[in-house]
Amino acid sequence: MRGCERSRPFCLLCGIAIALAVCTLQGCKPRDSIRIGFVAGTSGRVADLGISGRDAAQLAIEQCNRDGGIGGHPVQLIVKDDQQNPDSARQVVKELIDEGAVAMIGPMTSDMAVAVTPLLNEARLVTVSPTATTQSLSGKDDYFFRVTSTTLAYARKSARYQIDRAGARRIAAVYDRGNRSFCENWLANFKKVFTDSGGEIVVTANFKSDEPPTFLEIAGKLLASQPDCVIIIANSMDSALLCHQIRKIDTETPIMLADWVATERLLELGGKAVEGITVVQTFDRNSQAPRYQTFRKTYIERYQREPGFPGVHTYDAVQVVLATLHAQKSGESFKETLLSIRTFEGLQSSFRLDEFGDTNRGYETIGIVRNNRFAVLE
Repeated sequence: MRGCERSRPFCLLCGIAIALAVCTLQGCKPRDSIRIGFVAGTSGRVADLGISGRDAAQLAIEQCNRDGGIGGHPVQLIVKDDQQNPDSARQVVKELIDEGAVAMIGPMTSDMAVAVTPLLNEARLVTVSPTATTQSLSGKDDYFFRVTSTTLAYARKSARYQIDRAGARRIAAVYDRGNRSFCENWLANFKKVFTDSGGEIVVTANFKSDEPPTFLEIAGKLLASQPDCVIIIANSMDSALLCHQIRKIDTETPIMLADWVATERLLELGGKAVEGITVVQTFDRNSQAPRYQTFRKTYIERYQREPGFPGVHTYDAVQVVLATLHAQKSGESFKETLLSIRTFEGLQSSFRLDEFGDTNRGYETIGIVRNNRFAVLE
């Protein structure tokens, strides 16, 4: 004993070596983390969605880990940038599959969701998208789930507002081909309601974000038709740029934007050019729900900006994944568990997924930009 005391460092090293050897033989190791993927465009023209979503997801995961994780296992969020490019999106999903992700959050845009869903189906990896609303993924028994309504709800709300409240009968529309699954689906739903009610789409233009167009030229084409309103279906950056060019030519013609654009970056980039524009919104900005107010306060304190609809919907999507992991039983697949739960508590209200992973949140409102802020009209 005294010899060991005189060479305590040596004894300590021996003890560690023995312990490591025993652990190796018996399979002793720290508890593995549970990996959840997050895929979104966190760079480029759609980064406002991806960054807000990523930050909300990180908050949700941190809170989960402070509460002990899942069954004592920490949760790790693996963030991947899809660059709003189908090939990049497929590549990062393959990486997540190889890295052992048990579920995924995202993508944030419809085109990327359409691009990666076949891979997810093949790998049987469930994704819960916060904001991909295309109907091309509706009503399918696949591994794509979402926590927001489809384009049908938001486009219909916009069309009814134009007919019933704004009195518009002639619409000029422009959309981004870079998110075609969303934009064309949105415009088709709007057109159906609008034309059935006596309206007319007098001109339609399009562009692609990675092929910079002459927005002044597009603005001139739209306004030459003398529309009652111009509708822009695009991301916040391109929508703001288009608004600037439209206002250079015409300061009076009303402008309405699709729900994709309703982030704070529109206000930052649009300035005076977006004052008075109307936009359909996908969540209740004025909600007094305690869970939402707590989340919003925490988010703003952490990131010094509003979470907006991308942050709110992403937080809900992460909670769907975490609740499913908490409930999952041995031998039961993630998808089976998720579909057995169906109803989840969101930040603003509960919501229920159908057998195909779709939901209807019923939050459609028409907003207006006043004094560089979003306000609710109806």
